[in-house]
Amino acid sequence: MAGTVAERDALVSAAVGTGTGLGGQAGHLRSGAGWRLRMALPQRSPFYLQKIEDGHLNNSLGSPVQADVYFPRLIVPFCGHIKGGMRPGKKILVMGIVDLNPESFGISLTCGESEDPPADVAIELKAVFTERQFVRNSCVAGEWGEEQSSIPYFPFIPDQPFRVEILCEHPRFRIFVDGHQLFDFYHRIETLSAIDTIKINGDLQLTKLG
Repeated sequence: MAGTVAERDALVSAAVGTGTGLGGQAGHLRSGAGWRLRMALPQRSPFYLQKIEDGHLNNSLGSPVQADVYFPRLIVPFCGHIKGGMRPGKKILVMGIVDLNPESFGISLTCGESEDPPADVAIELKAVFTERQFVRNSCVAGEWGEEQSSIPYFPFIPDQPFRVEILCEHPRFRIFVDGHQLFDFYHRIETLSAIDTIKINGDLQLTKLG
């Protein structure tokens, strides 16, 4: 790959403009660790968004060894591992695009991936478009708790991008949508490090996780 940012920009532009099979638009290109190259790729593409650490890009057959969230492909329904689990100060970022005619989508942080018995759910966020609600709940030892639904406004729009941030603090999760704090959800699972899995499903396309 070319050594300078300008040369890499030229390579990305050429790949997209000449129809080399990437089939998308160039995303952000930055030097240093973090998201170095982001392409909007077809959902069935063998390529996918990857997090880079220490300046090394893992290919589609490898696994990111330093990333906070491990993910094979950004395909819904999605399940990924959160390295080290949650802790105060840790933030999970979910970026995507709502489908054109959505009914609902959900984002859950769970204690593992088990389906039988079901893993504990530290927080489940569910956007319900028919009712314009963004509800949240938890499930511990197979028992769902009290659902919360109070919001100042419904933040999601069909066929539009969104950015959800889940910030873990000592007593609670703090939820932001498109940079605006929407609500808090107090922890019902005390061992934060056990919350090590993120699951996403419903009527959306994922574009970035972090």
